Amino acid sequence: MSNSQIRVLLVDDHAVVRNGLRAMLSSAKDIIVANEAGTMDEALHLIRAENFDVALLDIAMPEKNGLELLKALRTEKPRLAVLILSMYAEEMYALRALKLGAAGYLTKNSPTATLIGAVRKVAAGGKYISPATADQFARMLSGDRGCLHENLSDRELEVLKLLAAGETNGEIAQALCLSPSTVATYRIRIFEKLGMKNTADLTRYALVNGLLL
Repeated sequence: MSNSQIRVLLVDDHAVVRNGLRAMLSSAKDIIVANEAGTMDEALHLIRAENFDVALLDIAMPEKNGLELLKALRTEKPRLAVLILSMYAEEMYALRALKLGAAGYLTKNSPTATLIGAVRKVAAGGKYISPATADQFARMLSGDRGCLHENLSDRELEVLKLLAAGETNGEIAQALCLSPSTVATYRIRIFEKLGMKNTADLTRYALVNGLLL
């Protein structure tokens, strides 16, 4: 990390969101938004060309799941601290992101002070873990299975959200660039892992667990 300022790379496909994050971070004199990217390819190009202390990454990227970009960033620059910023509740993705090497996970409604504190902490080599995420870890270590959807793969979780939102197999296949038969296979696995029999049960589960926005 630079002795003067923490160099941050913003990665989000919405320019308005990036502008908002830039404004929030600009209130801290020791943090500078050194560059920004709107796609996975742009992000990878920038981290290969420049040095950053922290990458602030949206999990919902247009061409690929943000967790895939997280994996790529960790491969390209293992020492780069990646802080996930998402519209999804921590119960949904935080543990997955941390297991894949993220330095922390924040929701997009986090106040400015929390965002700045998290950036400073991960830039210094620490981990940002909210009380909600810490509780998840505690339940996991105690043997509590927690939420059933924690047993799903990243792709299965994506399919679950779309199924619960009322999307058909064909629509999901198109959205995720999969074949309808592959989606059908994921659907079977999801029902088996969650112990559910129909889409209505799945939708109710998604609503109760905050998986639908």
